[in-house]
Amino acid sequence: MADRSVPELLTAAVAALGGSERDGQVRMAEAVARAFDSGEHLAVQAGTGTGKSLAYLVPAIARAVTDDHPVVVSTATIALQRQLVDRDLPRLADALEPVLPRRPTFALLKGRRNYLCLNKIHSGSADDSDEAPQEELFEPFAAGALGRDVQRLTAWAQTTDSGDRDDLKPGVPERSWSQVSVSARECVGAARCQFGVDCFAERARAVAAEADVVVTNHALLAIDAISETNVLPEHDLLVVDEAHELVDRVTSVATGELTAATLSVAVRRITRLVSPELVQRLDAAALTFGSAIHDGTPGRMDHLDDELATYLAALRDAAGAVRSAIDTAPSDPKAASARKEAVAALSEIADTAARILISFEPAIAERTDVVWLSHEDNRGSVRPVLRVAPLSVAGLLRDRLFARATTVLTSATLTVGGTFDAMAGAWGLTLGSGPEIRWRGLDVGSPFAHAKAGILYVAAHLPPPGRDGTGTEAQLDEVAELIAAAGGRTLGLFSSMRAARAAAEAMRGRLDTPVLCQGDDTTGALVEQFAADAETSLFGTLSLWQGVDVPGPSLSLVLIDRIPFPRPDDPLLTARQRAISARGGNGFMAVAANHAALLLAQGAGRLLRSVDDRGVVAVLDSRMATARYAGYLRASLPPFWTTTDTGKVRLALQRLRDG
Repeated sequence: MADRSVPELLTAAVAALGGSERDGQVRMAEAVARAFDSGEHLAVQAGTGTGKSLAYLVPAIARAVTDDHPVVVSTATIALQRQLVDRDLPRLADALEPVLPRRPTFALLKGRRNYLCLNKIHSGSADDSDEAPQEELFEPFAAGALGRDVQRLTAWAQTTDSGDRDDLKPGVPERSWSQVSVSARECVGAARCQFGVDCFAERARAVAAEADVVVTNHALLAIDAISETNVLPEHDLLVVDEAHELVDRVTSVATGELTAATLSVAVRRITRLVSPELVQRLDAAALTFGSAIHDGTPGRMDHLDDELATYLAALRDAAGAVRSAIDTAPSDPKAASARKEAVAALSEIADTAARILISFEPAIAERTDVVWLSHEDNRGSVRPVLRVAPLSVAGLLRDRLFARATTVLTSATLTVGGTFDAMAGAWGLTLGSGPEIRWRGLDVGSPFAHAKAGILYVAAHLPPPGRDGTGTEAQLDEVAELIAAAGGRTLGLFSSMRAARAAAEAMRGRLDTPVLCQGDDTTGALVEQFAADAETSLFGTLSLWQGVDVPGPSLSLVLIDRIPFPRPDDPLLTARQRAISARGGNGFMAVAANHAALLLAQGAGRLLRSVDDRGVVAVLDSRMATARYAGYLRASLPPFWTTTDTGKVRLALQRLRDG
């Protein structure tokens, strides 16, 4: 460690940044430093306003500079990555340079798909019409827009220093970006690539390899853990911020899928690379499989019928045969790029089909993967997707993450039902088998006086919410009365877009104050409008539950329409629930109630964003007061003053409105 202690370094950093230390911030920084020294993993809950970024960055910087070994910081959102790299780390480097042996360095590292691929651009495949999604071949305007985007991206490649998609303003749709980027599987490799020296992804990796603090995202962290090769710089210390998102992000990376569109693209890619017989074989397998999933019944699949099993086996074998027939080391660099992309696509198809087939071999109680069919809306048409995902990622995280690096996991919401047990189990810290993992949980609290600054109102008099997802007349009356008392200033968090739109439409007919709804404009633009006008209300769904930071008088009321249990037909969560129940546990509490508790805590956390904020969190679901699990859910929320008296709540909102 540096000559100065972590608390002294934190004091110097806070003073240089013009802020003030908080007790929770100091406690967290000391705990992070102890974890790094002892090798004991740390889960630390730090409420909004604690200053947790500084609390982990200061000990991370001090340790990295002293040991000349990097610390990796992983986040879930681009917004936090940008905050760390563009604001927090530059200011900390300036503040700590005089009191550390040398100036600390930092870098941002993302997955290869986030950077322009010069080889793909200059090989000519970026504007190959065969690479366009099939549906766009029948939409001239869309195809024209794709071409214009590719031209713009090709020109941008000549001027950008980073090649990072997030630096492109304005951005482009995914279908356009995919024309100028490659995945790690598709990359021909720096040694064989004619543009290897100038490669944006390789340059980012080289900078990260020399940095003291490397900022990345949960998806790349998962890829690093799953793959056999190191994607991130070698590291012994890891900080996972927004750690409540870790399981979902890792699960997403570990999920495989098959669609008719991806199969069609693969067939077009191999047309000039293998014999017509092999092309025809893959095309036939793709067509029969695509037809089968189009006609299939959506939902979780506990059993695989013989017909679909035959189609999957044919697809696996055809993709494998074509893959084996492609020469991946031609003399022409342009040909190498196209062949590597084709092989990557074929490997994905063959591996996913094989994984789906194998997943059905054990008895249901012993399976580790879940398979389901989705029929998703694709601009008015049906897009069938067959997916396979791990039932749990606890073992993966335990063996490939925590066994490799001492890890600090932090967020404003990590305790569920008042303990860390649920999150620790999902992460694999308390997995039953294998060697014991040393870890501890710490809640450093919040600088906010929740009981004095906020009210939790549960509308116990309302009937339980209906199954159709929209509010009852009694609930809509309650919404109108509360917003009128608040004078607008309301963030409405709904369980579905259907419910949000229905409520917004109803309120626009009943209230004199403006009501915005997610989907009217980009989410960022809507949040800006909401924050700028205190009389405006904003209704929406999931991204608003976790992504809104509006301190001050524009937000005095957070409305939650119902307890956010997962959908009863969610294939992955229902499978997890069933597996826990089969082992004698309470599947509902371990999965559905924990999912709801975490989202409730995130939603309620939108209310108090500064020490001067005041307001009400109103839950319009009477089960929050009457159900047997109600106490468990309330224990996951900040310690607001709680009431079921609607009159008291309206008076409190009126007082806040009138200043």
